[in-house]
Amino acid sequence: MISNSIRVFIVDDHPLVREWLGNLLRLENDIEVVGEAGEADAALAAMLDNLIDVAVIDLSLKRGSGLDLIKTLQTERHTKINTLVLSMHEEIGDVKRALKAGARGYVMKRESTSQIVNAIRQVAAGKIFLAPDLEARLAESAALYAPIIGALGVDVLSDRELDVFRRIGLGHSTRRIADDLGIGQKTIQTYCARIKEKLGLNDGAELLRSAVQAHEQGRI
Repeated sequence: MISNSIRVFIVDDHPLVREWLGNLLRLENDIEVVGEAGEADAALAAMLDNLIDVAVIDLSLKRGSGLDLIKTLQTERHTKINTLVLSMHEEIGDVKRALKAGARGYVMKRESTSQIVNAIRQVAAGKIFLAPDLEARLAESAALYAPIIGALGVDVLSDRELDVFRRIGLGHSTRRIADDLGIGQKTIQTYCARIKEKLGLNDGAELLRSAVQAHEQGRI
């Protein structure tokens, strides 16, 4: 195991899935499975005692909600944990809710081993990952990719706000943006609040969608 391995925690209410995924990941030299749990409360309690890079979470748990767990992991106490949804559900509504809750990626259990491992590596690097078919379907969803930014567009942003907005569009996490710019995460959050106000965005989900859209359209 290399010293800078990706530390992964698995949350799934099926023991066989946890065993399957754990065995799969232990074959990778750069990934270390540091724990697992079958319910949200147990997962959260265990995560408090471990340094974790990526929490791989199923949305459907017998006790607790995977979605609520993802939301909890977005609080300041858990900002270093990136979340990846690994699910049997491929409805676009589930994908949207997971992303809105703060998940950095969404991949199906039916995907290949290499795809799942790649998703973990991408999320650990602070990027957003969606399985190609899900990404294509989201791109076709007017609800997700409808124009959100007002007529003035990004011209209303200051240079630093535009830099933050551009980095969000590249899929960078708040922590990574703060590290790259050499400023605190709270300062980045302040910039994000200003960007949302200037662009007429309601929440972080709309900010993320708008930034990704602007990047894909070559506007930032």
